[in-house]
Amino acid sequence: MVENLSFIALSLLLLFAGAEALVRGGSSAAIRLGLSPLVVGLTVVAFGTSSPELVVSLKSALAGQGDIAVGNVVGSNSFNIGVILGLTALICPLPVHRQIIKLDAPIALGAAVLLPILLLGGVLSRWEAGLLFAGILAYTAFNIHLARKSSNEPESFETPGTGILKHWTLDLLFILGGLAILVFGSRMLVDNSVSLARTLGISEAVIGLTIIAAGTSMPELATSVVAAIRKQADIAVGNVVGSNVFNILGILGISGLVKPLESTGVTMVDYGFMIAFSLLLLPLLYTGRVLHRIEGAVLLALYGVYLFILWPK
Repeated sequence: MVENLSFIALSLLLLFAGAEALVRGGSSAAIRLGLSPLVVGLTVVAFGTSSPELVVSLKSALAGQGDIAVGNVVGSNSFNIGVILGLTALICPLPVHRQIIKLDAPIALGAAVLLPILLLGGVLSRWEAGLLFAGILAYTAFNIHLARKSSNEPESFETPGTGILKHWTLDLLFILGGLAILVFGSRMLVDNSVSLARTLGISEAVIGLTIIAAGTSMPELATSVVAAIRKQADIAVGNVVGSNVFNILGILGISGLVKPLESTGVTMVDYGFMIAFSLLLLPLLYTGRVLHRIEGAVLLALYGVYLFILWPK
């Protein structure tokens, strides 16, 4: 068990390093191609920080571990709002971009509601996964369209810790190197988490919903906390909301297209909390277009309730 825990810790460090490299390379390449900081933050950075979830869920799908693939996404979405936005709001109140309130947060809620409907039979088929994947393509294209349309508006944000690297070959090196590290780290994380679950008698679904979900969300946590410290609130919120959209539409879409996902261990309680977090976020963001410290504390407390209900006694 100690060996499993050691490898899990190492794999989380690898996932963080790989995602960081991928985000830096991808952001640099996107800016070099003329994309605005807004679309870079909501797509490249948000999707890049979700790359550990993608690789873990894809690897789990190929291994026939559907509960881990789905649990990883459902757990990550709850963790992103409950813990990451909760912590960042405690660091400093987060004023929110109008587009996130009117477009991205409602889409994230819609995706959260759609997922358990598609999984009512316990299987996400290839055509259902194709529907999700079409959704992420449409979401990305629409964000790029809006970014170009509003490129002259002052209300945009800069991406913390990212910028144009010295040469496009460095962009490519960071992207490919980050992906390689992610693939290796995700394999280590899934294998040792499954082994630990079996040793402790805990279901793969619970491990996916908690340990793996929290671990693969570390890049989002680091990005949003740094953004909050630097008073760049839009990236803190946009990173989380964009990641939640990508987790369901992109990650499960891609994973389900590769291999249909069978998941019976993720329950309606888990889906219910994911939907509740996504639903609660809307009025919290609408109140003065600021996520206040007390609201951050409410999100953290709600996540604590979820863990109390979920974790086996």
